[in-house]
Amino acid sequence: MVDDPSKRRLGRGLAALIGEMDQPLPADGAPKSVNPDRMAPIEQVSRNPKNPRRHFDEGDLQDLSSSIRQHGIVQPVVVRSRGDRYEIIAGERRWRAAQLAGLVEIPIIVRDVDDRTALEIAIVENVQRADLNPLEEALGYDQLIAEHGYTQNDLGEIIGKSRSHVANSLRLLKLPDPVRDMLATGSLSAGHARALITTSDPAALARTIVAKGMSVRDAERLAQNDIKGQSQAAAPPKSAEKDSDTLALERTLADVLGLEVKISHKGGSGQIRINYRTLEQLEDICRLLERK
Repeated sequence: MVDDPSKRRLGRGLAALIGEMDQPLPADGAPKSVNPDRMAPIEQVSRNPKNPRRHFDEGDLQDLSSSIRQHGIVQPVVVRSRGDRYEIIAGERRWRAAQLAGLVEIPIIVRDVDDRTALEIAIVENVQRADLNPLEEALGYDQLIAEHGYTQNDLGEIIGKSRSHVANSLRLLKLPDPVRDMLATGSLSAGHARALITTSDPAALARTIVAKGMSVRDAERLAQNDIKGQSQAAAPPKSAEKDSDTLALERTLADVLGLEVKISHKGGSGQIRINYRTLEQLEDICRLLERK
């Protein structure tokens, strides 16, 4: 695979593209402002329909709007020109709060970037601020892969996360809509949800986890019991059951690789089977083995 250095520039040059967006407060506690390129009428600024962030907590917006009324917008909204208007690249939450605060104009930083780079910036900024819920994060990664040909390694380098983190995020998209909704609202964590991916009825188990307030470890035990039940039902009558240690090892390897892993052993020998669906996943496996 030919390496494309342009796909890695955001991990190193994000600040240069979006400005110093996370300045620490000085010792006196007063906000340190960032110089905008200009002020723009707020009605000329619109959201990016491809922004991976979809959920904005109303209480947080009200708190931010109160701060904006008192101090103004400390961090300008990053935009790009779209005809006679501006489209937000980073800072939609500040723009929404400014509207609630009744501002007629806002400070902006204008960047001349294409669709791919705009999406990269939006994802990186939100991931660095931990503003995305697990589902939004996974959908953002999936969008970069589907629309711009990124590999999981590319994404890991851009956002400063491991390839396995990206792979595990993408695995959440295999879950049914009811479980996705729980992820989006925060009633279910990514750790809970990952445990349910290969179960027989993820939605039903998710409702049980939420209703009983289970920890991630408890959810994993619940999922393992379900998976074990599936294996027993599908196996021939005389087939040997896998012990709990083997099942736990399969799950650990699956989380590291982001792929389905099956282990079979008898006595002192056995097999590890890794199921991949694309040549890209095969290449990822090969790269991991070569590094070892």
